[in-house]
Amino acid sequence: MQSVLEQIKKRRLALALKQHDMMLRVGISRQQYQRLESKGNPRLDTLELIAKGLKSELLFVPQEKLNAVRALLADDTAKSAESGFKVKGHKKSLADDPWQGLLGDGK
Repeated sequence: MQSVLEQIKKRRLALALKQHDMMLRVGISRQQYQRLESKGNPRLDTLELIAKGLKSELLFVPQEKLNAVRALLADDTAKSAESGFKVKGHKKSLADDPWQGLLGDGK
């Protein structure tokens, strides 16, 4: 399992962002961000800022749902690579949004 810091770096690279770009997105210097990404121990509010800057969300996943979430993420990554993009304004079906109801939120 990847550490949170490894996931942050992987997401940044997936968005084709450099560490310097994070300064503009979250308001911390490149040096601070570099230190955080390599060996940091960020505060929760810093993690929330970084998540927003990386167009991501922080959330807790119940252990009993973890395998399902990982499978959906792996499947979603494969489908995204195949399909390219989704049409804006299109009503989401379960195929478009496999997260619907996964965590029992009733959506």
